Amino acid sequence: MSEKRIIRIGLLGFGVVGQGVWKNIENNRQALEFRLGAQLQITEVVVRDMRKAREVAVPEAAYSEDPSRVVDNPDIDIVCELMGGTGLALDLTRRALRQGKIVVTANKALICEHGEELFALARQNGGHYFYEASVAGGIPIIKTIREALVANRFKLIFGILNGTSNYILTRMEREGLSFDSTLGDARKLGYVEADEALDLDGIDAAHKAVILAYLAHGKWVKLDAIICEGIREITGEDIEIAGQLGYKIKLLAVIVRDFEANELSVRLHPALISKKEIIAGVDEVYNGVSVTGDVVGTTVLIGRGAGQDATSSSVISDIADAVFMLQGAPAPVISEEDEAVYKQLADGLVLAPKDQLVGRYYLRIHVKDEQGVLAKISEILAKQHISFATVNQKELEDGTAKLMVTTHKTNETAIRSVKAALSAENSVIGLPFSIRIFDPLQ
Repeated sequence: MSEKRIIRIGLLGFGVVGQGVWKNIENNRQALEFRLGAQLQITEVVVRDMRKAREVAVPEAAYSEDPSRVVDNPDIDIVCELMGGTGLALDLTRRALRQGKIVVTANKALICEHGEELFALARQNGGHYFYEASVAGGIPIIKTIREALVANRFKLIFGILNGTSNYILTRMEREGLSFDSTLGDARKLGYVEADEALDLDGIDAAHKAVILAYLAHGKWVKLDAIICEGIREITGEDIEIAGQLGYKIKLLAVIVRDFEANELSVRLHPALISKKEIIAGVDEVYNGVSVTGDVVGTTVLIGRGAGQDATSSSVISDIADAVFMLQGAPAPVISEEDEAVYKQLADGLVLAPKDQLVGRYYLRIHVKDEQGVLAKISEILAKQHISFATVNQKELEDGTAKLMVTTHKTNETAIRSVKAALSAENSVIGLPFSIRIFDPLQ
């Protein structure tokens, strides 16, 4: 019996995910090495501060604050970039790929902002860039689109891509808690990123939507070119009215391709989604992605979207693919030949203008509780050819009221104009708030 090949792995970063990779490789070593036909050795662990206490114990000889022990080390077979950010992580990834190395990453921001360059660097220098852990935690969505559903063209991909925001919305719905109190609990549980805007303003999920759009359609989309909105302004009243109307409120990524017009729409925002949709039932820190292809129809994947074990599972999955490739299997990432196909896939594809988005909307309007207010608001909407579908009113103790209305089909430009006109109306208090109503058939 021949001796198994030793695959040496270097970790750049040893935070939550890095420690999870170490822990889960050690815990499952026997089964993992049997499946891979190789031995795995994490020989280098690079950290910013060696003095920092960590839950996972690592041999002292493996620890270093010197990235060159991983990036420039000819004995390292697989570089795992788990440090996050787009500064030093970008420099080190470039350096590794220029040397033709295999890099595994969980860094969605880096891929979203620099993926086009990094994939090109990998191809030009004989390296490989694996990124399964960058989207939807433990859900193998990238492999599913790239491999299992390879025969399909994708007209619609939508879903929940951020576990923190989903946890907050779930608690607000189930327990009637305010946004602020639920956010406090999420902080205590360690669900919220150090930069809270990534979770609360939709940036984290938008990064993932950009990656999925490239994977499915071969086109890189700039983050500032898409609708990206978070959950800070959602109230318990919004959630309650949505429930009465048969909806739940979720932070949704939506990627739509119109093959006839050759247009792509990529957006990330809160939405009212029918309770009948499977994705509407995805709660807590779970993620869910619905993929509709022209051959297979609709496939839904649901799984834990955040946390050490979910993300490290995807990192180890990429390590496994890299190990198979090192032993002679075809590369499961985009090669130079594949890139030509991707360019054809995106040939002539343009990003649909944001203001042309058509759909139904929910509006919350705080008004003075006086005669004729509803008629004034109806008149303002009518000037933009918008009509009410439903109207709910809640009287407040201070003598004001909140109107929660849903509209018939309209567009972004009309809604923006209506909100501006309402804000200028004397009987309206503060800024009106709107949420899009998601329709998968639209």
